[in-house]
Amino acid sequence: MGNIKMLRELKPGDKGKITKISGGGSIYRRILDMGIVKGAEVEMERVAPLGDPVEVKIKGYHLSLRKDEAASIYVEAEK
Repeated sequence: MGNIKMLRELKPGDKGKITKISGGGSIYRRILDMGIVKGAEVEMERVAPLGDPVEVKIKGYHLSLRKDEAASIYVEAEK
């Protein structure tokens, strides 16, 4: 595989494909409920000054994720 990173490590404008969603419980369930699934393309749009929340674009819509949610999502970065 290529360059695997946590979603929260991406910089604005970076894109990638989701390779893994870790963890369990309510955070995992919430991530899946938002439509974030393995294989989906994601683009980092904005990161708040303290890193929480982050805004991403996935499947044509915009999502705001908490830092701990973004740490549970792994992507293969395109760069």
